[in-house]
Amino acid sequence: MEINVFKTKEQLGSVAAAKGAGFIRDAIRKKGHASIIVATGASQFEMLGALIKEEIDWSRVSAFHLDEYVGIPLTHPASFRKYLKERFVDLVSLKEFHYIDGETDPSEEIERLNTLIAQHDIDVAFIGIGENGHLAFNDPPADLETEEPYLEVHLDQACRQQQCNEGWFPTPGEVPERAISMSVNHILKSNAIICTVPGERKAEAIKRTLEKGIRAEVPASALRSHDAVYLYLDHYSSSMLPKL
Repeated sequence: MEINVFKTKEQLGSVAAAKGAGFIRDAIRKKGHASIIVATGASQFEMLGALIKEEIDWSRVSAFHLDEYVGIPLTHPASFRKYLKERFVDLVSLKEFHYIDGETDPSEEIERLNTLIAQHDIDVAFIGIGENGHLAFNDPPADLETEEPYLEVHLDQACRQQQCNEGWFPTPGEVPERAISMSVNHILKSNAIICTVPGERKAEAIKRTLEKGIRAEVPASALRSHDAVYLYLDHYSSSMLPKL
């Protein structure tokens, strides 16, 4: 794992986007196309803002949605489909973007997504880490064994509180209890992983991710088993680490 620390989240986002863009361009140059995973949340604002400005032939890029609440309509302010449509998909000319539809039957949607993603070798995943150490919506203790690309998960209290901390919902009780999420193992099948984690609220999660061994109680610790993870932190999220 390569760890990078920046003074500001703007710097963090710019450098992380540039690194990920390089992997996308390399894949297009070698194969003629690229496949990526895109995350949401406050941690991705600056990175996505920089990524859409990179010189990439987006018409050769297929993208997959990382996770989505069950039961949230596209028009809801917290909808991850809405987030990605407004901040990414509508701003570039992708070959295709595979949204997760949280308004349909979860088992049928998971089957559809699993069939689709099985046809793609993921070149780069753009992800974050949750305040509780989750990857995507795989809250602790996460299933680190399943080989299913997507699965239905239940959100724990800490995860639901984070959604309120970031301003997506007024109270934890209004956050859906279920979501469709890419599994930890499938994220780890990506050829490269760009992980951007700014903010003081993430400091403890970063510390726990990087200490001790890989464990289900800290799902993000699984990133340490991958040899091409690039972790981007700011002054705040790295504050509980030894001097790097």
